[in-house]
Amino acid sequence: MSTITAGTAADAASAAVERARAAAVEEAAEDLGAEAAEAAVGAHLGSVVEEGGAVTHHFAAEVAGYRGWRWSVTLAAVEAAPVTVSEVVLLPGDEALVGPSWVPWQERIRPGDLGPGDLLPVDPDDTRLVPAYVESDDPAVEEVAVEIGLGRTRVLSREGRIDAAARWQDAHGPDTDMARAASDVCGTCGFFVPLAGSLRAGFGVCANEYATTDGTAVSVEFGCGAHSEIEVKVGSPVHVAALV
Repeated sequence: MSTITAGTAADAASAAVERARAAAVEEAAEDLGAEAAEAAVGAHLGSVVEEGGAVTHHFAAEVAGYRGWRWSVTLAAVEAAPVTVSEVVLLPGDEALVGPSWVPWQERIRPGDLGPGDLLPVDPDDTRLVPAYVESDDPAVEEVAVEIGLGRTRVLSREGRIDAAARWQDAHGPDTDMARAASDVCGTCGFFVPLAGSLRAGFGVCANEYATTDGTAVSVEFGCGAHSEIEVKVGSPVHVAALV
């Protein structure tokens, strides 16, 4: 009985280009039908010797929607046995159109994505939150900290407050178009409700139902045309006709 060594096995599998092509055509026929399968397997693009003496042959994929893809057929040869097909798959080439890499949902979600009935679990290691019993530099948090077992389990950390302040400053701060066009700032408006704790000095909530920011956190330096102290300038009570 003749023995096929690793070297001769790889040589045999490398030479079996037509065996690999036939396997690719057979695989294509399952989805495209026998008539279209032949045309779906294009030119031989080369072969690669795998570990253990197996050889993978690559053929151009002439399939609609698969530009740049290739048929990958892995052949193997063992002692006293003909070359066999181990695997047939479609793989993307260097110029293939492929979908973006998988990104976990917690990295994909964006502000405003949450809808009615949706649940958004918080990461246990979220740096924006700290246990309520941890000593804090925010007086408003300290009031909650003493309520162990009765108050909130976690409260905003310093990092969480800084993140929120930066976000609110960008959205409703002095550099926005609305604020630059306003005649006065929210800090002097009667509809401005200051926040509690360390954020009180810089932010509050708008309580003017006619303002676009009603119910929204705004900077004390923000402003709009619905300021409480805006007065309507009354013109001369003398009619133009009388003046003439």
